[in-house]
Amino acid sequence: MRGEQALGGEQATWTGLPRPAAAYIAALNAGDPDAVAACVTEDFRNEHASPAGRGCVGRAAYRERLPGFLAAFPGLRYVPDADPVAAGDRVAVPYLMTASMPEGALRIRGLWLLTLRAGLVAHRVDYWDSGAVPAGSRPADGAATPEGTAAAD
Repeated sequence: MRGEQALGGEQATWTGLPRPAAAYIAALNAGDPDAVAACVTEDFRNEHASPAGRGCVGRAAYRERLPGFLAAFPGLRYVPDADPVAAGDRVAVPYLMTASMPEGALRIRGLWLLTLRAGLVAHRVDYWDSGAVPAGSRPADGAATPEGTAAAD
């Protein structure tokens, strides 16, 4: 898998991503809450398929959670796990999320279903393995997931 290759030292690149999705991922990888929030619509909907995730509605609510999420996952990186699939204004993005946790390296495979509108991400549904996040690594406010305060990103 491409994510596995990236962990082996190769530089992983995202191919076939629409520009708004690429900008969103780049902002997450840069760890910049303002840049991430600038990539989503005012009425952005953030959903999680995992019971450990907690979604939110609105750019402001999402932006408020991002610092806690980013702090909870030092060295956060998203690398491609397979090629994305785009159809119209929707794109499926398979990813491998990595971070350097006190307990050791964190690796979570997941899939985002993104809906794009007006050059921004309008809706994100995140499918990921919540069992891969050690319970002790979850922030007190619930942010323990790929994208959330319990799923903010």
